[in-house]
Amino acid sequence: MTQKTEKSSLEKKKQNGGAREGAGRPAFEPTVAERKQVEALSGYGIPIEQIAVLVRDGIDADTLRKYFITELQSGKAKANAQVGKTLFNKVLAGDTTAAIWWSKTQMRWAETQKHELTGADGQPLEFTKIERVIIKND
Repeated sequence: MTQKTEKSSLEKKKQNGGAREGAGRPAFEPTVAERKQVEALSGYGIPIEQIAVLVRDGIDADTLRKYFITELQSGKAKANAQVGKTLFNKVLAGDTTAAIWWSKTQMRWAETQKHELTGADGQPLEFTKIERVIIKND
């Protein structure tokens, strides 16, 4: 091996962070079962930090986000779609409570009440004296 080849080989090892070839942990490779597990747990509303604890003997939350981002997103989306379908079917079946909730959240309907304070005979309120009272507790 020439001196130039040895030098570039050493530089390459230093760039990868290992003192010797093959040092360090093997790359994380998710299994199909783990992907299904993460998707389901995400759909159930389990926080990411808790899902990470349940994968293998526990992985870092950043590793979970890096390797399972699709499952985290699709799990939540599929669960929301199922709940939405159930709610929608209840609305169509005549469930008044479901219909009210749907109209408020999906149609942006709202119950509003206006409260107006007026003075005598509907005139604007007038403040003739504003006092500050300090009560001292001994």
